[in-house]
Amino acid sequence: MSSFTGLFNLYALVMAGGKGTRFWPESTEKKPKQYLTLISSKTLLEETYERFENFIAKDHRYVVTVKEQEELCKRSSVGRIAGDGMIFEPSGRNTGPCILVSLATLLARGLTEKDVLAIVPSDHVILNHKGFQNTIKKAAFYAHNKQNIVTIGITPHFPHTGFGYIEKGEMVEGEAFKVSRFKEKPHFELAKEYVASGKYLWNAGMFVAPIGVLLEEFKKHAPKMFEHFEELKKAVGNDAEMKKVYERIPSDSIDYAIMEKSTRVSVVPANFDWNDMGSWDALSSVVEETHGNTVVKAEGSFFLNSADNVVFTPNRFVSLINMDKHIVVANDKVVLVAPVKDAQEIKKVVEHLKKERPDLI
Repeated sequence: MSSFTGLFNLYALVMAGGKGTRFWPESTEKKPKQYLTLISSKTLLEETYERFENFIAKDHRYVVTVKEQEELCKRSSVGRIAGDGMIFEPSGRNTGPCILVSLATLLARGLTEKDVLAIVPSDHVILNHKGFQNTIKKAAFYAHNKQNIVTIGITPHFPHTGFGYIEKGEMVEGEAFKVSRFKEKPHFELAKEYVASGKYLWNAGMFVAPIGVLLEEFKKHAPKMFEHFEELKKAVGNDAEMKKVYERIPSDSIDYAIMEKSTRVSVVPANFDWNDMGSWDALSSVVEETHGNTVVKAEGSFFLNSADNVVFTPNRFVSLINMDKHIVVANDKVVLVAPVKDAQEIKKVVEHLKKERPDLI
């Protein structure tokens, strides 16, 4: 199941240490969004593991998170990952150091540089599991055969300004393309041009590569990170020493550290649906509508001349009158109301509360 015709072994690494501030007030530092049950009775992290069922065996699955989330992560991971499948970042230092410490730990736990790793975030929603598995399989074969890092690109269906984009270069094999370049989050007019051209894909932050290739590209393009790699490997199992080494590693994303510089990056377009779950408005594309509104959780609802709202009010009846395109969230402590178009601004509430009311985050 996790060995592909004897050519290579495929492992999964789920990144689950994020804070998800744009899903406040449900997502807090004590319980970030990957541990929320937003689209089913399972947490987003549990949903992520489900995608690998009958594809990558449990003992080939790992998760990386921060120590503060250990108990939450354990609850969502029990029976779903390898016995030694939890990897801890000593502190949140962006995806570059997070992946480097994961590689050090995996090698220390018996994986080899030839093994292929599928690295995925824990907070995406993907309903087509078969399509997901087929895409990862294609990416894994190409990554192994060509010794490349293969990123998964999503065909854009509207000009989104909140995602990075990947420009496709020449087709190199089957459904794989060389990456011409990575593009930052564009303004709306530029995003419209990207979508109209047909040359661009959304950057989903998922990629597949042999461990050895990742290490070679760290060494070549992020030497200040890589110079700590041997120390990281030696420190596995010694939390105090690991923390000391980890604090010396520059904080940078894997995109900036490697992906945007490497000439060994290809892209395979996804054959599956995808939602980033970046903020509350994203739920409208994965939860079925109720009377023209997205009611994620509520104890009943009444809408009068109100449409295109996103509602999350567990154990509460909600009624909206003459109100369109708003996010309405209520729990035992707080109420949040914001226009859907300003969903990204919710993180500013969290910044304010850090100073004024840290008990609410």
